Amino acid sequence: MSVPDPGLLLLKMAIAAAVVVTCSLIAERSGPKIAAMIATLPISLGPVLFFLSLEHEPAFLAESARGTMNANIANAGFVLAYVLVAQRFTTLPSLFSALAAWVATLLGVRFLAPSALFLTLLAVVAFGSIHLVVRPYLAARPAAASRRAWFAVPLRAACVAALVGGVTVASHHVGASWSGVLAGIPLVLSSLVMILQPRIGGAATAALIGNGALGLLGVGLGLAVLYLAAVPLGSGRALVLGLLVSVCWNAGLLGLARRPAP
Repeated sequence: MSVPDPGLLLLKMAIAAAVVVTCSLIAERSGPKIAAMIATLPISLGPVLFFLSLEHEPAFLAESARGTMNANIANAGFVLAYVLVAQRFTTLPSLFSALAAWVATLLGVRFLAPSALFLTLLAVVAFGSIHLVVRPYLAARPAAASRRAWFAVPLRAACVAALVGGVTVASHHVGASWSGVLAGIPLVLSSLVMILQPRIGGAATAALIGNGALGLLGVGLGLAVLYLAAVPLGSGRALVLGLLVSVCWNAGLLGLARRPAP
């Protein structure tokens, strides 16, 4: 059983942390819709899958993508639980409720052992339904933001680096499907909750997270493309295609949101 080179592993962790922290800082400074579209790009997932593709063959990457499709559907549970709970409760109860919903949804989907096609259809139904449910909460705007804690950015970087390192090492032991599930842990959403809710309030943070429901559907579609394309086209081309689907989806959503009302 191969073991990843420690120097290369540290480099991967540093690159992934830099990418995620940069994108999430941009998201913090944007309005809820723009921030949601940035936050729901595969900015933590993408580096993890990329580094998995360097460690393993395309078939492993394809199966990892299918595992991540399970984890991404669980994000629907995260979004719904957080948006509803954050209207009344503080940061930690809201985040714990969302993560509990994520785990419960993930276990339910994994129990069904669905095909990639079924997972894609389920993503369309789940995120479309969640978007309709949380729409009444999407108009909330932040109160005056308090100063960000000094440890917020280093903590976020450390969490991302730990995720990349953990998944890379674990992929040699737990197999492709669970590597994909671990790659899909809602790290960016959780970090935004931890940083933003104490600063701008639960309702405004819930508006950002809720606006991301349709963006997460784009992640699901990108993962479906990656699953289908990894073996016939190779890992590199498949990753680029999957990323393009997600980016174009979110860009299209922003374009629709900016259209003047009739």
